[in-house]
Amino acid sequence: MIHEVDEALRTLFRAEPLEGGQISVVFDAPTRDWAATVNAPTVNLYLYDIREHMQLRERGLHNQYDEQGIVVARRRPPRYFKLSYLITAWTKRPEDEHRLLSSLLMCLLQYEAMPAERLMGTLAEIGVAVPMTVALPPPSDRSFADVWSALGGELKPSLDLVVSVPATASPVYPAGPPVGDEGLQLDFFDSQPEERAEREPTAYRTAPNGAKQPIYGTRPGAPQRAADDGADPEPRTRTRRGGIASRISEGGE
Repeated sequence: MIHEVDEALRTLFRAEPLEGGQISVVFDAPTRDWAATVNAPTVNLYLYDIREHMQLRERGLHNQYDEQGIVVARRRPPRYFKLSYLITAWTKRPEDEHRLLSSLLMCLLQYEAMPAERLMGTLAEIGVAVPMTVALPPPSDRSFADVWSALGGELKPSLDLVVSVPATASPVYPAGPPVGDEGLQLDFFDSQPEERAEREPTAYRTAPNGAKQPIYGTRPGAPQRAADDGADPEPRTRTRRGGIASRISEGGE
């Protein structure tokens, strides 16, 4: 993704502020040794910092749909990373450098995100915005003077460009089959099939559509019978006296 942002910025600058000019766009570290080799007008975009944009992090999962609009998979939302570029202009005269920086600044101020027509590769395929900011105050944990000191060069007028690029590499979780008109059947058990058969109800009632429906809560092993009138079988409860289980039915023990 980083190389795609590099190429998008190069294309943007060559198409707008640098159109028609013989000005190179490079991404080298602007060290003292590199500056000694510059012999033509050059715009340098040095990527000096990469860190996650925590304010743009999302939770949960995003659905992926097929042609029929059915969810077929889920994946994590993209995580954004801030790519910080130090933009400098290199010519023989400071006035020309300032003119170049001014043109670059006016170009970047027109956009709150990378122009969609300049994106390529995976950035163009995912179809999400790539925000960018320019010339904002640096974070409290660093300053531009520190960057120049680390490069071993002299402090030079520059623009700080931050591009928040999405990273879409994440696991894909296949979705289960869709629920049809027949619904789902659930069964909760922790025993073998033959043991479950002994506990399943043996009393039934007749539904309005003529189908037999089991009546749950009846005593296992009770003789099978149908309640055509819709009434439940004779209620039974279970109590425990002195640690011995006894059954009490209506009318006596």
